[in-house]
Amino acid sequence: MVRGVPFGITALLALLSMPSAIAEEAVNRATENQTPAATEPTNGSGLTEPIPVEAVPQPAMEGVATTVDEWLTPIAQAELVEITNIQVEETAEGFTLQLETTGELAVPETAIMGNAAIADIPNAVLQLPDGEEFLVSEPAESISLINITNLPDNQVRIAITGTDAPPAIDISTEATGLTISGIPGDPTVQAPDEEAIQVVVTGEAEDDDYFVPNASTATRTDTPILDTPASIQVIPRQVLEDQQVVRLEEALTNVSGVTPGNTLSGNTETFNIRGFENTRVLQDGFRQFGGFGANITETANLEQVEVLKGPASILYGEIQPGGVINVVTKQPLSEPYYDLQAQVGSREFISPSLDFSGPLTADGRLRYRLNALVRREESFRDFNNNLSRSFIAPTLAWQISDRTDLTVQFEYIDDELLFDNSLVASGEDVVDVPLDRNLFDPANHGKSEFINVGYNLEHRFSDNWRLRNAFRYTYRDNFVFGALQAGFDENTGILTRVPGSQNLIAENYSLQTNIVGEFATGSIQHTLLFGIDLNRTDISTFARIDFSNRQPLNIFDPVYGVFADINFDDLPIFRDIDGQSDRLGIYLQDQINFSDNLILLAGLRYDTVEQSTVNGPTAINPTPSGTTQNDDAVTPRVGIVYQPTSNISLYGSYSQSFTPSSVTTAAGDPLEPERGEGFEVGVKTELLDGDLLATLAYFNITKQNVATQDPNNSFFSVATGEQHSQGIELDIAGEILPGWNVIASYAYIDAEVTEDNVIPEGNRLFNSPRHSASLWTNYEIQAGDLAGLGFGLGFNFVGERAGDLANSFEIDSYVLANAAISYERDDWRLALNIKNLFDTDYIRSTSGSRLFGNLPGEPFTVIGSFSIQF
Repeated sequence: MVRGVPFGITALLALLSMPSAIAEEAVNRATENQTPAATEPTNGSGLTEPIPVEAVPQPAMEGVATTVDEWLTPIAQAELVEITNIQVEETAEGFTLQLETTGELAVPETAIMGNAAIADIPNAVLQLPDGEEFLVSEPAESISLINITNLPDNQVRIAITGTDAPPAIDISTEATGLTISGIPGDPTVQAPDEEAIQVVVTGEAEDDDYFVPNASTATRTDTPILDTPASIQVIPRQVLEDQQVVRLEEALTNVSGVTPGNTLSGNTETFNIRGFENTRVLQDGFRQFGGFGANITETANLEQVEVLKGPASILYGEIQPGGVINVVTKQPLSEPYYDLQAQVGSREFISPSLDFSGPLTADGRLRYRLNALVRREESFRDFNNNLSRSFIAPTLAWQISDRTDLTVQFEYIDDELLFDNSLVASGEDVVDVPLDRNLFDPANHGKSEFINVGYNLEHRFSDNWRLRNAFRYTYRDNFVFGALQAGFDENTGILTRVPGSQNLIAENYSLQTNIVGEFATGSIQHTLLFGIDLNRTDISTFARIDFSNRQPLNIFDPVYGVFADINFDDLPIFRDIDGQSDRLGIYLQDQINFSDNLILLAGLRYDTVEQSTVNGPTAINPTPSGTTQNDDAVTPRVGIVYQPTSNISLYGSYSQSFTPSSVTTAAGDPLEPERGEGFEVGVKTELLDGDLLATLAYFNITKQNVATQDPNNSFFSVATGEQHSQGIELDIAGEILPGWNVIASYAYIDAEVTEDNVIPEGNRLFNSPRHSASLWTNYEIQAGDLAGLGFGLGFNFVGERAGDLANSFEIDSYVLANAAISYERDDWRLALNIKNLFDTDYIRSTSGSRLFGNLPGEPFTVIGSFSIQF
């Protein structure tokens, strides 16, 4: 493969002749060290509807097998010829393509498709040292692309695309090889097929393995993971399907150093990465700000999940130093795709869903995707609380011109939630009661409405420069009410509860604009990224709590219902706050390739944040008040990658983060923003001919300016606290053998308090296990009468965790076993997954409090599904 060559429409034309999954992978590999380039029309006739693979003439067959045995017999009788090496040379007239083989190849059938010459070789397979595909961009004048790839049924396809016309080729075979000589075609001569080829790569049906070579979260450009000086893990759609992931936290158990965090009584989702709490979730690179204002992710609309470890403020502004999680949503496809699925499971779980996509116009320039589902289930906690979700997400993609693309998307979610404050601590452990026992009240309830609408616009000035502009508006209306824990007597087991409610409305307006350019200074290649991020967040919080209505509950012999007749609208006002935050971020980043094996990544960001708060009168403080604070920060990042061989990367990096604080000093001044800095070194390698990716990393992160109690006034804080985390992580994902996939992880994390006015130095950070590990492997039989039958097996281990910063109690370690069986045939698939196979009791997460937030995990759960594609 030729690296560092611009990859425009002239280089993409041949890809239409391939199956969509192979075409997508071809583009990914061709752009390993560069961002996608501009597209240009190949002639004056304009771009027309894609030509299906079925239109390419295939080798004639004398008969059609009607049984598996009849199908296997000729394959067994004919020994496959392996193509072991490929050489391309430019000649005075054009080019020569030499294939080295283990035997004599049959003369291939040829066809002309637009500007591409296609040759399909029967009874052959690619077995190259660097993988099962060969791709060369612009190997000769007027030749834009040569791509050679495996097809089903033991065929190899050669696609040679001319810049303005299909090349003229001559094929000759030898005992151990095949030679193709070619010359550029004459653009004035009409090709047999009058239609030019249009290729729109939009995430067509991808490979069904766990290996993903590229990710964009770490650099905001589509960069090979091997070329990225940071630890980044990708959970592809295939893992989500094999594990029947319903909640994002289930997917993230596959990633080292990530544990579920505080859910704010079941109303949002946060995570702990590398020991640091409150890691938020980005969707397509956009963050929702505002506590309860962050919605719970719907996994049915996800293409993949990317996890970037370490401080990441260079690209995403205010963020925790542990890392960032970015969920990538599904996008419109250029080929018709229809998927219907029905899921049923334990506790009356039922979830029908659909995923439709395809072109809306004959030329394929306007495409759509529609995801929708309805989900109903009962909580495993007492009272059989009904949980429900209605979800719909239409997306339109419009290729306005050959250089400009616009995608418009909308997402709507309506949730009925469980307002669950979880269990209390007693002594050195979480209280010993059945994990399905509720400490709130049957009256507890939550509901949420969420809207996400926006667009992505990209314009390509040339093959090397493009402008990207994107906007998101999110709205969340969250309302919860019920019994709140107000105190617990560990000697008597009496929990004091009070009635309360809260309504939070959060709106986010986010605009991202950046320009990406590829250029060279001498022999040094650059990918430059310059961008501006703007955000405004409006949050309104209105809460009522009646502290005078204190009701006891014996947690060992509970009697519920005392709040059944409460009118929550009549309770005293506890909080009435309107807040507004304006954020501006400006960043510059350069990915510098000094050579094929030495890469430097350097960047700098400036952020400024203005937060204003208006406090309305309450029962506790009838006097209105308001505050305004301004914070700014400069955060750098630098990293280097050295590749001693093409499949091994050694890397090191340094980066910073910052997070503004809402806590004030005794003088009424806001605290300095929390600052984080991290060092990381590691090694990455692609094994098994590039089908398996392994990452081993050591990290060292410090967070400073942590709020701690003012030694002179215990009611206020000062920014003198410090926390530190260091450890080792290992992640492995990919395909071991055809049909056998694996994703595994291990983490050792030593996260502790290093400075504080109250917490003893050396105390562990809460909810952060020292040891954690996971393994999931899935195998699907590839041939024979049982082809399509799959089996999956895995486990998740989470070690002991501190329950709070005072280390006053501990969360026990646990191991969960999971299993799956599936059968896929033609266009339908049947699957059965068992989660928590041995019905282990465990605490999923802790919020750092003895009084609430110690959330039990789900017991033995079965989910079955049937899906059909057409």
